[in-house]
Amino acid sequence: MGFQKGSPSEGNERDATPQDAVLEQALRNFRTSVQAWSEAEYNKPRTVQVVQLTSWRVAAGWALGCVLAAGSLGGLMEHHHRQELAKIAAAEAARQQKIAQAERARMDDEDLIAKVDRDLSRQVPSAMEPLAQMMAEDEAQ
Repeated sequence: MGFQKGSPSEGNERDATPQDAVLEQALRNFRTSVQAWSEAEYNKPRTVQVVQLTSWRVAAGWALGCVLAAGSLGGLMEHHHRQELAKIAAAEAARQQKIAQAERARMDDEDLIAKVDRDLSRQVPSAMEPLAQMMAEDEAQ
């Protein structure tokens, strides 16, 4: 209608010129504001180095954490290994002690059987033992 420049309409020619001027002014203002905004954004200080430093710190923190975790795990494994060795040593000591007790019990049993055998296998009763000793002395002479 009246928006095109050089329109062949009769009444629109006068209306188109002021509208075109207003539109051009609005576009100029928009262009100026966009350029000013772009210039301001372009001149803002950047924090790229800070981000890189932070990312290195985070990576170093993770690496240190992993090293500490691995060291702790190694220490726990060593502690567990020592506990297992102590359990094995205690079991071996208990087994040796049990064997020693069984040996002592066997020796005590053998001593008891020998004593009973001596007591039962006397040649003479205990009341006649002094007489048997005198006879043994006479035979020796």
